[in-house]
Amino acid sequence: MGILSSILGFCGFGFGTSIGLVIGYYLFIYFQPTDVKDPDIRPLVEQDSNTLQRLLPEIPMWVKNPDYDRVDWLNKFIQLMWPYLDKAICKTARTIAKPIIAEQIPKYKIDSVEFEALSLGSLPPTFQGIKVHITGEKELIMELSMKWAGNPNILVAVKAFGLRATVQVVDLQVFASPRITMKPLVPAFPCFSKIFVSLMEKPHVDFGLKLLGADAMAIPGLYRFVQELIKDQVANMYLWPKALEVPIMDPTMAMRKPVGVLHVKVIKAIKLRKKDLLGAADPYLKLKLTEDKLPSKKTAVKHNNLNPEWNQEFNWVVRDPGTQALEVIVYDWEKIGKHDKMGMNVIPLKDLTPDEPKVVTVDILKNMDQNDAQNEKLRGQLVVELIYKPFKEDEMPKDDEDPNAIQKAPEGTPASGGVLVVLVHEAEDVEGKHHNNPQVRILFRGEERRTKVVKKNRDPRWDEEFQFMLEEPPKSDRLHVEVVSISSRMGLLHPKETLGYVDINLADVVSNRRINEKYHLIDSKNGRLQIELQWRTS
Repeated sequence: MGILSSILGFCGFGFGTSIGLVIGYYLFIYFQPTDVKDPDIRPLVEQDSNTLQRLLPEIPMWVKNPDYDRVDWLNKFIQLMWPYLDKAICKTARTIAKPIIAEQIPKYKIDSVEFEALSLGSLPPTFQGIKVHITGEKELIMELSMKWAGNPNILVAVKAFGLRATVQVVDLQVFASPRITMKPLVPAFPCFSKIFVSLMEKPHVDFGLKLLGADAMAIPGLYRFVQELIKDQVANMYLWPKALEVPIMDPTMAMRKPVGVLHVKVIKAIKLRKKDLLGAADPYLKLKLTEDKLPSKKTAVKHNNLNPEWNQEFNWVVRDPGTQALEVIVYDWEKIGKHDKMGMNVIPLKDLTPDEPKVVTVDILKNMDQNDAQNEKLRGQLVVELIYKPFKEDEMPKDDEDPNAIQKAPEGTPASGGVLVVLVHEAEDVEGKHHNNPQVRILFRGEERRTKVVKKNRDPRWDEEFQFMLEEPPKSDRLHVEVVSISSRMGLLHPKETLGYVDINLADVVSNRRINEKYHLIDSKNGRLQIELQWRTS
């Protein structure tokens, strides 16, 4: 009898406790206080210091931080596009979640998990400000301040052990500060190959979770536990410097990495057309690979010769043999004045068989317009030998290589020396008194190199590369870089004007292997010049 009483008493206690918890849970949820007072609305100047400190997190970033800019235009755009973005995002989310759910549910003996309803609601996120970082590298970095107090309708049905339960997410709030990095920047639409998304701080996530019609997040202790769990999980995956990587383009196509080498031997020209009234011409060739930013390469000048022989060899790195071509232009050298153009032609690389030498004889044309009648006139012929050698698999650049990594010096570089590479990117706020046609002039160990002239521009961009092969590291040398403006008019008055200069100590380049900086120009009010220097060794 005593044992039976004990069992009944234990069952009664358990049953009573369960009933009490359920009744208390529903009383806690459904009998909320109704005597809620309206907020006291007063101007900010009338608020005390404690109230202002509590309001500080609600003030937009562009007000608190001068580095952030307003993005009202972006918020307006998202507001107008939100009905369509909502459907597109939800469709993508279903597509991504479906295989993940199918893979995970067998582990937990769940029959199915389905979205009965999936909508982000009618309230779009708002951006409180944007900050852009300028690094000088081939990348775009943006930091956004985002707040979203949405009214989504996310209803998930779960079936297991013959039972069915629904879980609904309501009243979602997300406050986050994502950093979006687009890199590397490439000259092909959409102009970047990857997007990296990081969080600069732990996000604030708040939401309601309805289970069997009741708000499960109202259970004491569960709300804070779930909120901290989400913060920690998201931070472990995406808190900077960790990032979510989203590929946009094929890296090989985006970066147009080298795929081979073109060897060209300029043999001779035949029966060139005279340009001078008296005597013969003084021909030389300029050769350039199309879609390549490197300067043209020149042959020697053959004086008083209409059938010159050069037998000079040149090499180019090929990035796309299907679209690139060798452009050859014949000039008549003049001691004074502009050199006369005698003609040109183009040899497509797609006509070459890999690893097989091909001797090509082409006619010299006035231009590449097939409908120009002047191309029918005889201007002579060029004879060149070409060999295209594609890289083998072990020689191909890897897709995961750093685009800023330093390349090795070419074959033939002295073992104790290397190649100093000077990349002239752009200038800002360079202004002359009489004209603005900037050109960069580089002086190093008695050698002079020049960029092209950019006419009528205070913020020119060149992106030109120059190389100096050295027997030893330039640890004690200085590089003199000068920005000059060349007059576009033929006249003796102010033909050239200095816009500023800078002397760069090369010791840091040798020790760091690479430097990419913007230098303030001496003798210039606000002018700056961005130069990248590399020291390549074999």
